[in-house]
Amino acid sequence: MATFRLAVEYDGTAFHGWQRQSRARSVQGELEAALSRLTGAPARVTGAGRTDAGCHAAGQVASATVETRLEAERLRAALNAHLPRDVRIVEAVETPASFHARFDAMRRSYRYLVVGAPSALHRERAWVRTLRCVAADLQRASHPLHGEHDFVSFSKASPDTESTRCRVTRARWSGRGGRLRFDIEADRFLYTMVRRIVATVIREAEAGRGGAAVHAVLDARDRRAAAPPAPAHGLYLMRVRYPRVGWIPRGRMNVVG
Repeated sequence: MATFRLAVEYDGTAFHGWQRQSRARSVQGELEAALSRLTGAPARVTGAGRTDAGCHAAGQVASATVETRLEAERLRAALNAHLPRDVRIVEAVETPASFHARFDAMRRSYRYLVVGAPSALHRERAWVRTLRCVAADLQRASHPLHGEHDFVSFSKASPDTESTRCRVTRARWSGRGGRLRFDIEADRFLYTMVRRIVATVIREAEAGRGGAAVHAVLDARDRRAAAPPAPAHGLYLMRVRYPRVGWIPRGRMNVVG
């Protein structure tokens, strides 16, 4: 038996999210099916983040323990031969048996893309939306997000959520020419949190209310105070940080946006 850390990229357009589902296509389901075909035994894969239906990933991280004689790089190549074209393993490393992709993660990094003009190329890759503000306005409105807060206002109720407190270490808007991106890093994320933050920050920046209004949404601790979530297809899980090894995968931040 060997445990592997897998860095995974996927186009979420045709998936009903990361998590395995009995009657719908999922990324976890495809990975487990590929591992089972490769090893001839049932396989279980754990992901660092449970992305929603339609969300993409440049650097999801997964862990799996399987019975195999393949070394990590050969396992990566063999898995890619068994996976559909919208899922790829970009990195594979053998780890101690105790490694857990979700519970060992220190921070996660997401990116959201907004395109300000109608685009056939980006309709399933970004939120195509006319913007009445610029990156600097959005950055000022995002300032209250930094630090540890109760982010319940920016979440959807979920029975799996034990705490709604998160520590945000980065929240940055960048770009120009009608193409913007929002990068956010935190120790954990709540269900639909990034998408609700994006929609709320844009709403308040366009209205000229800025950071004070975003701070008020945080303090309200009321899901009705935030804007409805931005579309899922603009969101990407970029990478995950672990103790002693840093951000995984490495060198992938320019793949998206």
